[in-house]
Amino acid sequence: MILSDKPPIHNQLEFFIEEAVKARPVTTAVVHPVEHNGLSGAIEAAERGLIVPILVGPSAKIKAAADKYELNIDDYELIDVEHSHAAAETAVRLIREARAETLMKGDLGTSELLSAVIHKTLGIRTERRLSHVFVLDVPNYHKPLMITDAAINVTPDLLTKQDIVQNAIDFCHALGIKAPKVAILAAVEKVKPSMQSTIDAAALCKMSDRGQITGGILDGPLAFDNAISLQAAIDKHISSPVSGDADILLAPDLEAANMIAKQLIYLADAKSAGIALGARAPIILNSRAEGTLTRLASCALASHMVLHPQEIII
Repeated sequence: MILSDKPPIHNQLEFFIEEAVKARPVTTAVVHPVEHNGLSGAIEAAERGLIVPILVGPSAKIKAAADKYELNIDDYELIDVEHSHAAAETAVRLIREARAETLMKGDLGTSELLSAVIHKTLGIRTERRLSHVFVLDVPNYHKPLMITDAAINVTPDLLTKQDIVQNAIDFCHALGIKAPKVAILAAVEKVKPSMQSTIDAAALCKMSDRGQITGGILDGPLAFDNAISLQAAIDKHISSPVSGDADILLAPDLEAANMIAKQLIYLADAKSAGIALGARAPIILNSRAEGTLTRLASCALASHMVLHPQEIII
């Protein structure tokens, strides 16, 4: 690898948006968009040509929000249901009936939406566990950096981590990354029986060797510095195809992943987007603190998943 002093171009999320705009908009069931955040995010994405929204929720509340915030929703289909729980169920049914291609969280709790997604008979679950991935554009890193799972699986066991890794690898394939490099993080780079994260990392690497995880290059356990910095790996005498060139960071648990992502966003000026994977359709999970770029980029990532699908086991 050639190390350069030049800072990388900091427009990676914008690139994903531009590529998605060049394709067609994806039909998106927007769940319970009854306040400014949920409704405006959907309208912004529609106006950019990223999605064709189907607004699912109490029509009176949606129309009231549109009037209050001067948003024009006349051109979009609106499905009237009485409350947020019904909105989640209806939106999921639209995916099952192939009337929508993606889900977008509006103004309801993530757990309420995901409960409808994973319902045993009426949901859109697959054999894979759901997982979340942050896509970060970090100013001093040379390519997009994925961090998983920062929002869904709190303390994943080995088999859950297997699904989390495979979801992230398949997601990278949809973005055009043919053999993504996965750094399995721990506090140290050696396997220690007293640290479960290191044992899981070693097992995941061997699972990759045996074809239980496919399509990526795995290494771990790696401390964060060894994963991100080639020089740090060299200094510790670590020979790894992943060090300094990781595409995906698999954290030991949700708390670690969330802290890493939030620190990069708020202290390192990283731009971010996020998406939930592992269901029959990608799920755009926007939070109230996210700005326009994050919302648009999340929609663009969902578009890439829809238009460049991977094999999903149902």
